[in-house]
This record gives sequence, C-alpha cells and structure tokens, in this order.
Amino acid sequence: MDNNRDTRQTTKLQQPDLKIPVSGQDSAYQQHSQLIKTQLNPSSSVISKSKEESLIRYNHITYLLYVLSYFTAGLLWIVPIIMNYARRGQADYTWLSTHFDWQIKTFWYSIIFGAIGIVMAVIGLGGLGLGVFADSSNVALGSTGLAALGGLIFLFAFIWHIYRIVKGWIALTDKRPVP
Repeated sequence: MDNNRDTRQTTKLQQPDLKIPVSGQDSAYQQHSQLIKTQLNPSSSVISKSKEESLIRYNHITYLLYVLSYFTAGLLWIVPIIMNYARRGQADYTWLSTHFDWQIKTFWYSIIFGAIGIVMAVIGLGGLGLGVFADSSNVALGSTGLAALGGLIFLFAFIWHIYRIVKGWIALTDKRPVP
C-alpha cells in the first residue's frame, strides 16, 4: 500500500460576487435566482420565461385532473399520466422536471399499491365466503385478516396519493421544485 499523498494543488471554485448587479438589477434575491438558473447540461439551453409559464399552467392542469379523477371513479387518471409523458422532455434541466417526475411516480406507485390492496382484499373476501360456507372458523378468520390488510394497503395508497398531489401542487404554486 502506497502511503504517498497526492501533492497537487487543488483550485477553489470561484464564489459568485453577489454585489454585482445581474441584468441591471441589484436585488440580492434576483441575483440569487439568476445563479440558481444555471444550466445543468451545457449542451441544453434554459427555457424561456413564456415556455416556463406554459409548463407551469400545464402542471396545474395535470394536478387538477388527478384531483378530479376521484370524482370520476378513477376514470380520469389516464389523462394526466399521458399528459405528463407527452411534455416531460420539454422541462428537462429545469425545476419543473421534478413535477413531471413526481406526478409520474405518484401515479405508478399508487396503481401498484392500490392493485395489491384490492387483490388481497378480494382474495380475503373470497376465502371468507369459502370459510363461512365450509363452516371453518380458522379459514374465515384468516380470510378476514387478509381482507382487512388489503383494505389497509388500499387506504394507504389512497391517502398517500392525495398527500403527494397536494404536496406537489403546493410546491408548484410556490414555483419551487418538489424534493
């Protein structure tokens, strides 16, 4: 094992001078926001303000459609997920890309957990029917437990979905990325 240390000098990153006005304005907040808008990928360009506003409105619509899907027995769920996939690439390397990813992940995890909960509840209720029909209290008790666990998983997925939509929509309204 070589105990020699690398003696090369490392250079410090230059700290931005927040006293220099950015775009003719000397507000520290606007200077900071200009620093945050630096490019993540040097080959891509930062989106224009009108494009950003368009994507913000678009995300408001998709969040609204997710909320409205609860009043359509979930039939409206497919529309916002398609909308998210359709415009996801336009928000690359911006804070808005976190909202597209957030909504897509929320959709798929809610579907998976909701389906697991429903399947468990249906199997449990089917076993409950068989247990009652066969006059077996052990089968009926186990099936009731499985149905209850499935119901709890479904309830968790439902509450988690609402929480994610509310948290994302609040972050979008505040014009900040979703963590």
